[in-house]
Amino acid sequence: MEETIKIFIYIHAFFGGLGLITGLGSVLVQKGNSVHKKLGKIFSISMISSCLISMPISWLPNHENVFLFLIGLFTVYLVVSGNQMLTFKHKAKHKAGVLDKIVSGFMFVISLGMVLFGGYGWLTIGGGYLLFIFFGFFGVMLSLSDFMFYKKFNQSRNRGWLSNHVSKMVGAFIASVTAFIVAGMGLGSVISWIIPTVIGSFYIAYWKRKLKIVEKSK
Repeated sequence: MEETIKIFIYIHAFFGGLGLITGLGSVLVQKGNSVHKKLGKIFSISMISSCLISMPISWLPNHENVFLFLIGLFTVYLVVSGNQMLTFKHKAKHKAGVLDKIVSGFMFVISLGMVLFGGYGWLTIGGGYLLFIFFGFFGVMLSLSDFMFYKKFNQSRNRGWLSNHVSKMVGAFIASVTAFIVAGMGLGSVISWIIPTVIGSFYIAYWKRKLKIVEKSK
């Protein structure tokens, strides 16, 4: 059984590594060109594959890790929602679809659960549960911003969908970088978990501001 688990862990690591490489390439190349789109597709498939393999493993004996399971769900949400944002460019109706709302609603519930679970653990056991609160809070904010976007969406102006796409996909890339630092390099401190998110948040803020200026100029 353990040998089989190891094989799946290696497969998980392969897709995670492929996601890290293609994600970095997607960040570096010119946004919107054919190379960016191809790298983005490979990145999306790789990250979802890696997470779908890791999540069941995190419940197996000697590999139990509730936090990694939840981070896997978090990453899948970012990739799926990030790609769904691209569909808003060509939506026939001026509103979000059922799938959009299901994905965001699911993430809101999971993230709220992370915050509550982390808060309870922090109060009763100790600071090791702060990561649940940290990532759960981000998840709640992201999912709420989704619903705010759905409410304000106006196809004739096409505003907001691109910055949301960038935010979600960069967020998924941050997850792959974090996984490499924590699992690949063996640095499992709280700082190792948080620093990539902090740095990535500045990058996201830069692009959101840049895209906002471009949208206003149209």
